[in-house]
Amino acid sequence: MTTTATEDPQGRPARERASSPEAPGASGAALAVLPGVLSSALAWTDAHRTRFALPGDVLEPHTQVNATLKPLGELAQLGSTIRRTTAPGTPEHEVAGDLVAYAWEQVHEGALLLELLRAEPFAAYPYEIYAAFAGYGLRHEGFEALARPLTATRAWAHTEQHANRQLGLVNSERRVGVVTHTDAGGVLSRTWLGGLSEPWMFEGPSGYALTHTVFHLTDWGRMPDRVPKKIDGYLRTWLPAWADGCLESGQWDLTGELLAVAASLPGPAPVELLDAVWPVLADAQHPTGCVPETGVPAEDPSPDPYPFIDCYHSTLVTAFAAALSLRSLRQTDEQTGETTPGRERHTP
Repeated sequence: MTTTATEDPQGRPARERASSPEAPGASGAALAVLPGVLSSALAWTDAHRTRFALPGDVLEPHTQVNATLKPLGELAQLGSTIRRTTAPGTPEHEVAGDLVAYAWEQVHEGALLLELLRAEPFAAYPYEIYAAFAGYGLRHEGFEALARPLTATRAWAHTEQHANRQLGLVNSERRVGVVTHTDAGGVLSRTWLGGLSEPWMFEGPSGYALTHTVFHLTDWGRMPDRVPKKIDGYLRTWLPAWADGCLESGQWDLTGELLAVAASLPGPAPVELLDAVWPVLADAQHPTGCVPETGVPAEDPSPDPYPFIDCYHSTLVTAFAAALSLRSLRQTDEQTGETTPGRERHTP
Protein backbone atom coordinates (compact mmCIF):
# COMPACT_ATOMS: atom_id res chain seq x y z
CA MET A 1 0.00 0.00 0.00
CA THR A 2 1.41 3.34 -1.03
CA THR A 3 1.32 5.78 1.86
CA THR A 4 2.10 9.42 2.36
CA ALA A 5 2.72 10.86 5.80
CA THR A 6 0.11 13.34 6.96
CA GLU A 7 0.07 15.70 9.90
CA ASP A 8 -2.51 16.32 12.56
CA PRO A 9 -3.70 19.86 13.42
CA GLN A 10 -0.77 20.13 15.84
CA GLY A 11 1.69 19.27 13.06
CA ARG A 12 2.79 15.84 14.28
CA PRO A 13 2.99 13.05 11.68
CA ALA A 14 0.23 10.43 11.94
CA ARG A 15 2.69 7.58 12.53
CA GLU A 16 4.19 9.45 15.49
CA ARG A 17 0.76 9.92 16.99
CA ALA A 18 -0.11 6.26 16.50
CA SER A 19 2.92 5.08 18.40
CA SER A 20 3.13 7.79 21.04
CA PRO A 21 2.80 6.32 24.55
CA GLU A 22 1.23 9.47 25.98
CA ALA A 23 -2.21 8.91 24.42
CA PRO A 24 -2.64 6.63 21.39
CA GLY A 25 -1.81 3.10 22.40
CA ALA A 26 -2.12 3.81 26.11
CA SER A 27 -4.51 1.59 28.07
CA GLY A 28 -8.08 2.90 27.85
CA ALA A 29 -7.21 5.46 25.16
CA ALA A 30 -10.10 4.40 22.93
CA LEU A 31 -12.69 4.50 25.69
CA ALA A 32 -11.45 7.97 26.62
CA VAL A 33 -12.37 9.44 23.23
CA LEU A 34 -15.14 7.22 21.86
CA PRO A 35 -18.17 8.72 23.65
CA GLY A 36 -17.29 12.21 22.44
CA VAL A 37 -16.53 11.02 18.90
CA LEU A 38 -19.87 9.21 18.66
CA SER A 39 -21.88 12.05 20.15
CA SER A 40 -20.39 14.78 17.96
CA ALA A 41 -20.54 12.72 14.74
CA LEU A 42 -24.22 12.03 15.33
CA ALA A 43 -24.87 15.67 16.21
CA TRP A 44 -23.33 16.79 12.92
CA THR A 45 -25.36 14.23 10.98
CA ASP A 46 -28.56 15.29 12.72
CA ALA A 47 -27.85 18.97 12.03
CA HIS A 48 -27.38 18.12 8.33
CA ARG A 49 -30.25 15.66 7.96
CA THR A 50 -31.97 17.77 5.29
CA ARG A 51 -28.93 17.25 3.05
CA PHE A 52 -30.01 13.59 2.84
CA ALA A 53 -33.47 14.59 1.56
CA LEU A 54 -34.49 13.10 -1.76
CA PRO A 55 -35.19 15.49 -4.66
CA GLY A 56 -38.64 15.67 -6.21
CA ASP A 57 -37.38 14.05 -9.41
CA VAL A 58 -35.76 11.08 -7.68
CA LEU A 59 -37.77 8.63 -9.80
CA GLU A 60 -36.66 10.19 -13.08
CA PRO A 61 -34.09 8.29 -15.19
CA HIS A 62 -31.59 11.17 -15.12
CA THR A 63 -31.37 11.27 -11.31
CA GLN A 64 -27.96 10.28 -9.94
CA VAL A 65 -28.54 7.36 -7.55
CA ASN A 66 -25.11 7.77 -5.92
CA ALA A 67 -25.89 11.36 -4.93
CA THR A 68 -29.46 10.79 -3.71
CA LEU A 69 -30.62 7.29 -2.78
CA LYS A 70 -27.19 5.98 -1.82
CA PRO A 71 -26.58 8.56 0.97
CA LEU A 72 -30.12 8.06 2.28
CA GLY A 73 -29.70 4.29 2.29
CA GLU A 74 -26.44 4.66 4.18
CA LEU A 75 -28.15 6.92 6.70
CA ALA A 76 -30.81 4.24 7.23
CA GLN A 77 -28.32 1.37 7.46
CA LEU A 78 -25.75 2.95 9.75
CA GLY A 79 -28.35 4.82 11.79
CA SER A 80 -30.29 1.62 12.49
CA THR A 81 -27.11 -0.18 13.56
CA ILE A 82 -26.16 2.65 15.91
CA ARG A 83 -29.68 2.62 17.34
CA ARG A 84 -29.48 -1.12 18.03
CA THR A 85 -25.96 -0.87 19.47
CA THR A 86 -26.51 2.03 21.89
CA ALA A 87 -28.35 1.89 25.19
CA PRO A 88 -32.03 2.90 25.26
CA GLY A 89 -32.56 6.30 26.80
CA THR A 90 -29.16 7.69 25.79
CA PRO A 91 -29.03 10.75 23.50
CA GLU A 92 -27.16 8.74 20.85
CA HIS A 93 -29.87 6.07 20.83
CA GLU A 94 -32.59 8.66 20.40
CA VAL A 95 -30.80 10.64 17.68
CA ALA A 96 -30.04 7.50 15.70
CA GLY A 97 -33.69 6.47 15.89
CA ASP A 98 -34.81 9.91 14.72
CA LEU A 99 -32.46 9.70 11.74
CA VAL A 100 -33.84 6.32 10.68
CA ALA A 101 -37.39 7.65 11.03
CA TYR A 102 -36.43 10.62 8.86
CA ALA A 103 -35.01 8.31 6.18
CA TRP A 104 -38.19 6.19 6.28
CA GLU A 105 -40.26 9.34 5.74
CA GLN A 106 -38.10 10.24 2.75
CA VAL A 107 -38.97 6.95 1.01
CA HIS A 108 -42.65 7.50 1.88
CA GLU A 109 -42.61 4.58 4.29
CA GLY A 110 -41.53 2.22 1.51
CA ALA A 111 -43.90 3.38 -1.24
CA LEU A 112 -41.13 5.16 -3.14
CA LEU A 113 -38.98 2.04 -3.05
CA LEU A 114 -41.90 0.08 -4.51
CA GLU A 115 -42.03 2.55 -7.41
CA LEU A 116 -38.31 2.11 -7.95
CA LEU A 117 -38.68 -1.67 -7.96
CA ARG A 118 -41.47 -1.46 -10.53
CA ALA A 119 -39.36 0.80 -12.75
CA GLU A 120 -36.16 -1.25 -12.39
CA PRO A 121 -37.09 -4.87 -11.55
CA PHE A 122 -33.61 -5.91 -12.70
CA ALA A 123 -31.82 -3.65 -10.18
CA ALA A 124 -30.72 -4.80 -6.73
CA TYR A 125 -30.33 -1.42 -5.04
CA PRO A 126 -34.04 -0.75 -4.26
CA TYR A 127 -34.16 -4.14 -2.52
CA GLU A 128 -30.95 -3.50 -0.59
CA ILE A 129 -32.16 -0.09 0.59
CA TYR A 130 -35.47 -1.63 1.62
CA ALA A 131 -33.64 -4.38 3.50
CA ALA A 132 -31.91 -1.76 5.66
CA PHE A 133 -35.35 -0.69 6.89
CA ALA A 134 -36.77 -4.23 7.04
CA GLY A 135 -33.90 -5.34 9.27
CA TYR A 136 -34.94 -2.56 11.62
CA GLY A 137 -38.58 -3.63 11.61
CA LEU A 138 -39.97 -1.13 9.08
CA ARG A 139 -41.94 -2.95 6.39
CA HIS A 140 -44.05 -2.25 3.30
CA GLU A 141 -46.45 -5.01 2.28
CA GLY A 142 -46.69 -3.93 -1.36
CA PHE A 143 -42.93 -3.86 -1.81
CA GLU A 144 -42.53 -7.36 -0.44
CA ALA A 145 -45.44 -8.69 -2.52
CA LEU A 146 -43.66 -7.57 -5.71
CA ALA A 147 -40.17 -8.49 -4.50
CA ARG A 148 -41.07 -12.12 -3.76
CA PRO A 149 -41.58 -13.23 -7.38
CA LEU A 150 -38.73 -11.04 -8.63
CA THR A 151 -36.21 -12.58 -6.24
CA ALA A 152 -37.31 -16.04 -7.34
CA THR A 153 -36.34 -15.44 -10.97
CA ARG A 154 -33.34 -16.98 -12.70
CA ALA A 155 -32.14 -13.48 -13.56
CA TRP A 156 -32.01 -12.51 -9.88
CA ALA A 157 -30.01 -15.62 -8.96
CA HIS A 158 -27.56 -15.05 -11.83
CA THR A 159 -27.01 -11.31 -11.67
CA GLU A 160 -23.32 -10.75 -12.43
CA GLN A 161 -21.62 -8.80 -9.66
CA HIS A 162 -18.53 -8.83 -7.45
CA ALA A 163 -18.58 -11.46 -4.72
CA ASN A 164 -18.76 -8.98 -1.83
CA ARG A 165 -21.75 -7.30 -3.50
CA GLN A 166 -23.44 -10.66 -3.90
CA LEU A 167 -22.82 -11.32 -0.22
CA GLY A 168 -24.62 -8.03 0.47
CA LEU A 169 -27.61 -9.24 -1.50
CA VAL A 170 -27.65 -12.49 0.48
CA ASN A 171 -27.68 -10.49 3.71
CA SER A 172 -30.51 -8.32 2.36
CA GLU A 173 -32.54 -11.45 1.64
CA ARG A 174 -31.91 -12.67 5.18
CA ARG A 175 -33.14 -9.36 6.56
CA VAL A 176 -36.31 -9.41 4.50
CA GLY A 177 -36.85 -13.02 5.55
CA VAL A 178 -36.82 -14.87 2.22
CA VAL A 179 -34.81 -17.90 1.12
CA THR A 180 -31.39 -16.71 -0.03
CA HIS A 181 -30.61 -17.15 -3.72
CA THR A 182 -27.25 -18.79 -3.00
CA ASP A 183 -25.09 -20.07 -0.16
CA ALA A 184 -23.23 -17.33 1.73
CA GLY A 185 -20.25 -19.59 2.41
CA GLY A 186 -19.64 -20.22 -1.26
CA VAL A 187 -19.79 -16.52 -2.02
CA LEU A 188 -17.46 -15.68 0.89
CA SER A 189 -14.81 -18.02 -0.47
CA ARG A 190 -14.69 -15.98 -3.70
CA THR A 191 -14.06 -12.63 -1.98
CA TRP A 192 -10.65 -10.98 -1.51
CA LEU A 193 -10.96 -11.53 2.22
CA GLY A 194 -12.35 -15.06 2.01
CA GLY A 195 -9.34 -16.07 -0.05
CA LEU A 196 -7.00 -14.80 2.68
CA SER A 197 -5.22 -12.71 0.07
CA GLU A 198 -1.60 -11.72 0.57
CA PRO A 199 -1.80 -8.84 3.08
CA TRP A 200 0.74 -6.73 1.19
CA MET A 201 -1.76 -6.62 -1.74
CA PHE A 202 -4.07 -4.47 0.38
CA GLU A 203 -5.02 -1.13 -1.20
CA GLY A 204 -8.08 1.10 -1.40
CA PRO A 205 -10.52 -1.00 -3.47
CA SER A 206 -9.56 -4.26 -1.78
CA GLY A 207 -9.81 -2.51 1.58
CA TYR A 208 -13.39 -1.42 0.98
CA ALA A 209 -14.21 -4.84 -0.47
CA LEU A 210 -12.98 -6.61 2.67
CA THR A 211 -14.73 -4.23 5.07
CA HIS A 212 -18.04 -4.70 3.30
CA THR A 213 -17.51 -8.45 3.18
CA VAL A 214 -17.39 -8.38 6.99
CA PHE A 215 -20.37 -6.00 7.24
CA HIS A 216 -22.54 -8.23 5.04
CA LEU A 217 -21.32 -11.39 6.72
CA THR A 218 -22.05 -10.13 10.24
CA ASP A 219 -25.18 -8.12 9.37
CA TRP A 220 -23.30 -4.88 10.03
CA GLY A 221 -21.64 -6.06 13.22
CA ARG A 222 -24.71 -7.56 14.83
CA MET A 223 -23.58 -11.19 14.51
CA PRO A 224 -19.80 -11.39 14.97
CA ASP A 225 -19.76 -15.16 15.19
CA ARG A 226 -20.56 -15.48 11.53
CA VAL A 227 -16.86 -14.67 10.96
CA PRO A 228 -15.00 -17.98 10.39
CA LYS A 229 -12.05 -18.72 12.66
CA LYS A 230 -9.43 -18.45 9.89
CA ILE A 231 -10.72 -15.06 8.77
CA ASP A 232 -10.90 -13.85 12.37
CA GLY A 233 -7.24 -14.75 12.90
CA TYR A 234 -6.21 -13.23 9.57
CA LEU A 235 -7.95 -9.93 10.38
CA ARG A 236 -6.57 -9.73 13.92
CA THR A 237 -3.07 -10.21 12.49
CA TRP A 238 -3.23 -7.68 9.65
CA LEU A 239 -5.74 -5.00 10.66
CA PRO A 240 -3.08 -3.08 12.69
CA ALA A 241 -0.76 -2.77 9.68
CA TRP A 242 -3.55 -1.80 7.30
CA ALA A 243 -4.95 0.77 9.74
CA ASP A 244 -1.48 2.25 10.22
CA GLY A 245 -1.09 2.64 6.47
CA CYS A 246 -4.47 4.35 6.23
CA LEU A 247 -3.53 6.76 9.01
CA GLU A 248 -0.27 7.65 7.27
CA SER A 249 -2.04 8.39 4.02
CA GLY A 250 -4.95 10.26 5.61
CA GLN A 251 -7.57 7.71 4.55
CA TRP A 252 -9.98 8.55 7.35
CA ASP A 253 -13.05 6.93 5.80
CA LEU A 254 -11.32 3.61 5.25
CA THR A 255 -9.75 3.87 8.72
CA GLY A 256 -13.25 4.12 10.18
CA GLU A 257 -14.41 1.08 8.23
CA LEU A 258 -11.41 -0.96 9.41
CA LEU A 259 -12.20 0.02 13.01
CA ALA A 260 -15.78 -1.12 12.49
CA VAL A 261 -14.45 -4.45 11.21
CA ALA A 262 -12.18 -4.78 14.26
CA ALA A 263 -15.20 -4.22 16.50
CA SER A 264 -17.23 -6.82 14.58
CA LEU A 265 -14.92 -9.75 15.32
CA PRO A 266 -16.02 -12.59 17.62
CA GLY A 267 -14.49 -12.87 21.05
CA PRO A 268 -12.55 -10.17 22.92
CA ALA A 269 -12.10 -6.76 21.38
CA PRO A 270 -8.68 -6.08 19.78
CA VAL A 271 -7.96 -3.55 22.50
CA GLU A 272 -4.42 -2.61 21.46
CA LEU A 273 -5.55 -1.77 17.93
CA LEU A 274 -8.54 0.28 19.09
CA ASP A 275 -6.43 2.13 21.67
CA ALA A 276 -3.78 2.94 19.06
CA VAL A 277 -6.07 4.12 16.25
CA TRP A 278 -9.11 5.78 17.80
CA PRO A 279 -7.27 8.77 19.33
CA VAL A 280 -5.74 9.48 15.91
CA LEU A 281 -9.10 9.40 14.16
CA ALA A 282 -10.53 11.55 16.96
CA ASP A 283 -7.85 14.13 16.17
CA ALA A 284 -9.01 14.18 12.55
CA GLN A 285 -12.60 14.90 13.57
CA HIS A 286 -13.59 18.55 13.23
CA PRO A 287 -14.99 20.29 16.33
CA THR A 288 -18.42 20.25 14.64
CA GLY A 289 -18.29 16.45 14.49
CA CYS A 290 -17.68 15.87 10.79
CA VAL A 291 -14.79 13.78 9.51
CA PRO A 292 -13.18 14.19 6.06
CA GLU A 293 -12.91 11.20 3.77
CA THR A 294 -9.25 11.84 3.02
CA GLY A 295 -6.46 14.36 3.39
CA VAL A 296 -5.12 16.71 6.03
CA PRO A 297 -7.94 17.69 8.42
CA ALA A 298 -9.17 21.26 7.96
CA GLU A 299 -8.42 23.88 10.57
CA ASP A 300 -11.27 26.05 9.26
CA PRO A 301 -13.48 26.84 12.29
CA SER A 302 -16.61 27.36 10.17
CA PRO A 303 -19.61 25.04 10.68
CA ASP A 304 -19.02 23.40 7.28
CA PRO A 305 -15.30 23.06 6.60
CA TYR A 306 -15.88 20.41 3.89
CA PRO A 307 -18.45 19.95 1.11
CA PHE A 308 -21.22 17.63 2.31
CA ILE A 309 -20.41 15.00 -0.32
CA ASP A 310 -16.80 14.84 0.94
CA CYS A 311 -17.59 14.14 4.58
CA TYR A 312 -21.07 12.72 5.09
CA HIS A 313 -20.04 9.09 4.58
CA SER A 314 -16.86 9.24 6.66
CA THR A 315 -18.81 10.96 9.45
CA LEU A 316 -21.51 8.28 9.41
CA VAL A 317 -18.86 5.56 9.31
CA THR A 318 -17.05 7.13 12.26
CA ALA A 319 -20.26 7.13 14.30
CA PHE A 320 -21.01 3.53 13.27
CA ALA A 321 -17.50 2.34 14.13
CA ALA A 322 -17.55 4.24 17.43
CA ALA A 323 -20.82 2.62 18.50
CA LEU A 324 -19.53 -0.86 17.64
CA SER A 325 -16.19 -0.20 19.34
CA LEU A 326 -17.84 0.99 22.54
CA ARG A 327 -20.00 -2.13 22.61
CA SER A 328 -17.05 -4.43 21.96
CA LEU A 329 -14.77 -2.79 24.55
CA ARG A 330 -17.45 -2.63 27.21
CA GLN A 331 -18.42 -6.27 26.70
CA THR A 332 -14.77 -7.27 26.98
CA ASP A 333 -14.41 -5.22 30.17
CA GLU A 334 -17.56 -6.77 31.65
CA GLN A 335 -16.27 -10.24 30.96
CA THR A 336 -12.78 -9.37 32.27
CA GLY A 337 -11.08 -10.84 29.27
CA GLU A 338 -13.00 -14.12 29.46
CA THR A 339 -15.16 -13.66 26.38
CA THR A 340 -15.85 -17.06 24.85
CA PRO A 341 -15.38 -17.18 21.06
CA GLY A 342 -18.21 -18.96 19.29
CA ARG A 343 -21.07 -17.40 21.23
CA GLU A 344 -23.17 -15.34 18.86
CA ARG A 345 -23.84 -11.87 20.19
CA HIS A 346 -27.20 -10.60 19.07
CA THR A 347 -28.25 -7.01 19.60
CA PRO A 348 -31.92 -6.61 20.49
